[in-house]
Amino acid sequence: MRQPLKEVWERFGPRLPELAFEPGLVAAVDQHAAAVRDVLGGAETYAHTLGDYIVGFLDALEEADWREHSGYDFASLRLTAVSWLIREHRLPLVSHPL
Repeated sequence: MRQPLKEVWERFGPRLPELAFEPGLVAAVDQHAAAVRDVLGGAETYAHTLGDYIVGFLDALEEADWREHSGYDFASLRLTAVSWLIREHRLPLVSHPL
């Protein structure tokens, strides 16, 4: 079973410490986090809805043949913002089937 929160956290969570040194990066990640929050609605649903959002986003990146790199583009900023949301809301990385 795919674990999208864990997948994104492992790949983009390590980028979060960079926010301490880059004010422009903080602003960009904050804007992306706000955009994700707008799509998902209230924080109380993030544990359930963020995983579905990530799966759709990652699928679209795969279709576009996007490749992760060390810099920041729209996709890497969005996934870093998702990692920030995971951390800030202490979301479980592994979902359990009902």
